[in-house]
Amino acid sequence: MLGSIASRLPVWLCTATLLTLPVAAQARPFPPEALRGELVVTAPPEVLLNQKPARLAPGVRIRDGHNRVVLSGSLVGQKVLVHYTRFADGQLRDVWLLTAAEAARQPWPRTPAEAAAWHFDPPSQTWTKP
Repeated sequence: MLGSIASRLPVWLCTATLLTLPVAAQARPFPPEALRGELVVTAPPEVLLNQKPARLAPGVRIRDGHNRVVLSGSLVGQKVLVHYTRFADGQLRDVWLLTAAEAARQPWPRTPAEAAAWHFDPPSQTWTKP
């Protein structure tokens, strides 16, 4: 009996690995209100967003391409392409550092007016212009 379990173990491990691959291969889901921009952290919480002064909100979540939290201080002086959301007061709420594949996904709105005029398909994470 022990021999039959051992002979099935590799099949089980392979099956479990294959079941997790589609999840790992999926793109990160961004909310429809996420805009694209260029971020430079100057002196946290102060930043430049699209070359204009902006501020990181207390508790802002900055995530790298693997969805790991990144501290704003580690980005000082770097120019990075991001998706971001804001609170009603204009402070940055969520920031995602884009991977090369995410950055290549075009078009993506850069202004609230573009987002309001375009159509977002959440499952495919794509925008279409009218």
